[in-house]
Amino acid sequence: MKKTDLFKNLGLKIDGRLKAAGTPDRFAHGGVIDRKGQRKLDQAKGLIPFAVKLDAQLAETIRAQALAREIDLNDLVDALLRKGLLAAD
Repeated sequence: MKKTDLFKNLGLKIDGRLKAAGTPDRFAHGGVIDRKGQRKLDQAKGLIPFAVKLDAQLAETIRAQALAREIDLNDLVDALLRKGLLAAD
């Protein structure tokens, strides 16, 4: 191998390590959680993914209510489903 090839390979190795390292906490303020970490937090809370298809207007109304109440969309849907199920009984 030529000396230039060795330096090129070393540069590629360094680039790969930088890309795999992610964003340091000092830039992300420690608040960024990857999908795997978020999944583990959800599992610890006993949450599971549950996908449904809604009318676009209904979905927008739910999003607007979540913003107005300043709560998470998942929490609002949980509250609405529980309230609806209690009313159905």
